[in-house]
Amino acid sequence: MGHWSLILGHGQKNVKESIKKQIEKSWMYGTVNEQTIKLSELISKAVPVAEKIRYVTSGTEATMYAVRLARSVTGKKIIAKIDGGWHGYTSDLLKSVNWPFKESESSGTVNDEKIISIPYNNLEGSLKILKKHSKNLAGVIIEPVLGGGGCIPATKEYLKGIQEFVHKNKSLFILDEIVTGFRFRYGCLYPTMKLDPDIVTLGKITGGGMAIGVICGKKEIMEHADTTGKKKSERAYIGGGTFSANPTSMTSGYATLNYLKTNKSTYSKINAIGDYARKELEKVFDGKVVVTGKGSLFMTHFIKNGVTEISNSTDVAKCDSEMLQKYHFKMISKDGIFFLPGKLGAISISHTKEDIEKIILASESF
Repeated sequence: MGHWSLILGHGQKNVKESIKKQIEKSWMYGTVNEQTIKLSELISKAVPVAEKIRYVTSGTEATMYAVRLARSVTGKKIIAKIDGGWHGYTSDLLKSVNWPFKESESSGTVNDEKIISIPYNNLEGSLKILKKHSKNLAGVIIEPVLGGGGCIPATKEYLKGIQEFVHKNKSLFILDEIVTGFRFRYGCLYPTMKLDPDIVTLGKITGGGMAIGVICGKKEIMEHADTTGKKKSERAYIGGGTFSANPTSMTSGYATLNYLKTNKSTYSKINAIGDYARKELEKVFDGKVVVTGKGSLFMTHFIKNGVTEISNSTDVAKCDSEMLQKYHFKMISKDGIFFLPGKLGAISISHTKEDIEKIILASESF
């Protein structure tokens, strides 16, 4: 719902009333405001690595600046991302999104040679590539659950192995939790795996459905974005942005996170519905699909070419995309059930088990 940002559903009372009150005062200040501080206090207490925080207006900007920070801090140029990983339309990360994971998704980008990609959940294969580029490796950016690449959770062993190599190499370990932040629990996913990222990017739920992107990280790293008294060659410039930290987004984000903080049973409810969806969809299709995901996220894949499990985007690329399109077209045209083009399902507190049963019923007649 809402590109996975509306975990509280459309028009949730607390969020709506908070936005109304703020708009009565002003919807735009153009500088840091009280609402910025309130949201920052919530994030810094919920996300251990958020010793310093900067706001922008989209996830694309957040990952763009995270990459810039990594290059500034390390003095190196190469960024590694995941095959199939999606981090927005920044030129820095628009490569290796779709099979065969070798090209940029757009013309007009530059420095493609400074972007390399590694196979998700394949530690041996990933380390082989990273070692080859270790001397100029600024950082690795990873989603703990691959979103647009197939809704695939990373294994703890994989993430820990990448982190260990990156830190030994004096590169930065960047976690993109724009999708996963505040999605499965109050806070980020990475503490559940005892990870130690240098930078974390947030968005979506953090803005409560309003435009937001967040770059947060360790103090000594984030201070590279402080331009005070630094030479241009020593700083990572993160622009203020006309609408960055605008009071409307800050208010919406605060109201959403504050609700989640005081109603943590929200997570057990929506995660249980997600578990139910994955289990029942696989039962209905009886071996014809694999349903990936975690907690309140799920995605159906029609398997072929000998695929029996899905652990990365290469497995997704081998699945029957034509059948997937037909399935979703049937649901929207015949059953009134709409998924975003990426086909990833995201459950909110407005959804119920009955909503999933409608999807199950629609699937039975496919």
